[in-house]
Amino acid sequence: MQASQSVLCRDLNFARMCFLVNCLKRLKSSQQWLSRQRADPYVEKAKICNYRCRSAFKLLEMNEKANILFPGQTVVDLGACPGSWTQVAVQKTNADGADSSKPKGKVLAIDKLQIFPIEGATIMSNMDFSTIDAHDKVIKALNGRQVDLVLSDMAPSATGVRELDKDRIIGLCYMAIRFAALVTRIDGNLLFKVWDGKEVPILEMDLQRFYKSIKIMKPKASRSDSSEKFILARGFRGIQKPLENGQWG
Repeated sequence: MQASQSVLCRDLNFARMCFLVNCLKRLKSSQQWLSRQRADPYVEKAKICNYRCRSAFKLLEMNEKANILFPGQTVVDLGACPGSWTQVAVQKTNADGADSSKPKGKVLAIDKLQIFPIEGATIMSNMDFSTIDAHDKVIKALNGRQVDLVLSDMAPSATGVRELDKDRIIGLCYMAIRFAALVTRIDGNLLFKVWDGKEVPILEMDLQRFYKSIKIMKPKASRSDSSEKFILARGFRGIQKPLENGQWG
């Protein structure tokens, strides 16, 4: 009896030690994150420009280089919460009608999480874009319009296991590609985030079946220690069938 109590006490002490170590790690990580946020000029700039988070400047920078957003476009933002990319899309497409001299665009923002209202955007919260039901709701919301640009700044919640996290974001990328293929007009574009890894070249080759050009972008607003980059796929060819020789036509 005493031996079993001793083993139990030892196990409890070990569990407490593991718990305390994990708490200390999380505290240190939180402190590092807070320090990085305070030192990040884009965080303060986002507050000044009334963007919901610093990621807005990633899209602004990429748009400045690639010119993918302009008035009158129809844009879908996947995994949009908290909504900074949606804010930029609304401004650039004139979806809020702020400039009466320019065509008025349309922006749909989709996320599993709750997105607070953004003037000029159609918000579709608490919705998994990969489901058939979501697709039907998107088609209804588009009201006959085809999409010019699909955006995705999505990333999975980090597990801390690097290879697993990379596999999960690759899965999200393919889900975004599938969604885009169902709603994008011919010659439309797709811009999405990925984490660098050995799977990315394979992803690029798969994209070449459906888009005329593929470009890798790494905006300055991306943190230097981040493995994130963005893939811009331009010129959607439409959904094509493989020919007998194995090529796509």
